[in-house]
Amino acid sequence: MTGPRILVVDDEDPIVELIAEYLRSEGMEVAAARDGPSAIAAVRDRRPDVIVLDVMLPGLDGFEVLRRVRTFSDAYVIMLTARAEEIDRIIGLSVGADDYMVKPFSPRELVARVKALLRRPRTATGEAGTLNFGELMIDEPTRSVGLRGEPVRLTTIEFDLLLTLAREPGVVFPRQRLLDRVWGMDYVGDDHVVDVHLGNLRRKLGDHAARPAFIETVRGAGYRFRAQRGSA
Repeated sequence: MTGPRILVVDDEDPIVELIAEYLRSEGMEVAAARDGPSAIAAVRDRRPDVIVLDVMLPGLDGFEVLRRVRTFSDAYVIMLTARAEEIDRIIGLSVGADDYMVKPFSPRELVARVKALLRRPRTATGEAGTLNFGELMIDEPTRSVGLRGEPVRLTTIEFDLLLTLAREPGVVFPRQRLLDRVWGMDYVGDDHVVDVHLGNLRRKLGDHAARPAFIETVRGAGYRFRAQRGSA
């Protein structure tokens, strides 16, 4: 049996070698790419389970690599950034990253985050089926979403957030409960990733925080799904 496939994308050889050594010690298969174009080619060729992706790359930066990768892959992505500015984290998450780490980082923590993503349930708990909310359709078996008859392309985490909320309309989910359900009980990153991914989800659904049709923010408490099942 082979282990999980990890692609490390960074143009600094010592960092690639350090990360690869730690990941291989956990039984993972590791491949590397040193620039943006070769990273995209490697994702197509190797179909990794997790991508560790640096922001500053030759050819194409990590943000653009991720935008393109998200058109054909739902691999988990941990972005690495040399800067701690919030805007970098938000941009990375907004284009489809699942997590991020700021350099310098602990290789052991990176391994822990990779393992946590690999253990993360791909679907929310409960019986699989199709949920209909008027113009919005959520089909769990095919992991597809339709809005007004048109498909809506969601990332793995966006779909699981939507499904988690939609299965219990009206129930308020605090941020930590969503982390536990969608990212897993052993998630070790920033809990504000929930806010960014829900913002992306709302945008794709044409939803507005001030006038939500589907996902409502309950100030100081969390989020809830407000549509009624089977509504016209």
